[in-house]
Order: sequence, then C-alpha cells, then structure tokens
Amino acid sequence: MDNKRIKIEYLFLDLNTCSPCRATEAALDEAVSAIAPVLEECGYKITTCKIQVLNEDHARLLRFTSSPSIRINGLDIQPEIREKLCPSCSEISGNNAIDCRVWVYNGEEYWSPPKAMIIDAILRAAYSGSEQDANTPPFTDVPDNIKLFFAGKEAGGHNSCCGPSGSTGCCPPNSCCS
Repeated sequence: MDNKRIKIEYLFLDLNTCSPCRATEAALDEAVSAIAPVLEECGYKITTCKIQVLNEDHARLLRFTSSPSIRINGLDIQPEIREKLCPSCSEISGNNAIDCRVWVYNGEEYWSPPKAMIIDAILRAAYSGSEQDANTPPFTDVPDNIKLFFAGKEAGGHNSCCGPSGSTGCCPPNSCCS
C-alpha cells in the first residue's frame, strides 16, 4: 500500500429516510473537509467513496456488518459493533424492528460519529499506515439484522432513493471504490 494514500469508504443502507445514515454522512463530510487540507499538504491523497448497500448479496460482497459504517484503508473506524432500534430503517423495511449502529467515542454513545472521532481515525490511519490484514476478524456472513432489513424491503417496505432492493437506480454498486 502507498503509505501516502487514505481511502475512506462510507457504507450505508439509506440516505433518503434513515436519520443516523444522513447524520453520519454529514459528520464524515465535515471531518474530511477539516482534515484533508492539512494531510494533502503533507503529501497524502485522500479519496472518499459513498456506497449504498443495495441488497443482501451486495452486503456480502462488501463484507457489510452494520449500517452505517466508515472504513479507512479497509478498517472499520469502530470495530466493536453496537446497535439500537432505528425507527427510520424499521419504516423502510416495512416496520420490522431494525437496529442501526451507534457510535461510542470517549465513553459516550452517539447516533452518528462525532467529527473528532472520524478525524482521530483518519489521523491514526495516516500515521500508522495500517490497513486490513490477516489479523482482521473473518467475515462469516451478513448479520441477521441486515438480512431482515432487505427481506422486509423486498416484501414491500418503503423504498429508499434507489428503489427496490436489487435495482441500480441512483447508486451503482461499488461505483467508486473498486
């Protein structure tokens, strides 16, 4: 890996209805805007890719374990997954009880990661040169919570901006991060 490259991936289920996904996107945008100029002055190239996970197969391909997720150089910025009932995603999936990720920073829980949490993760990646390696826990399968979301959505739940699961609509799979 080029140690001057920082690849940020934002993976999510929905930006149209899901409040935690929208708030996480905003926090990520703010964090990148704040830190990118400094790191670019130091010779780092930062790329950000936003990926809507469209269906269970897409989730499996992306090794998607919780929504929303932020990965930097392949590593989730919060490896421990903690989730709570998300009214927005429950509505999208037809009122199934769907949990979304909550973020833990400095001992506090948040529906979206604080800007400082994201900046800390970007700086750690920049200065440690870390990326996904053999010590990363193996991906076994898409969690039941994500499967339930897509099953409900396919059965006629509320559709997000990309339409029914499996359509390509406005968010082609893995369009900028291949």
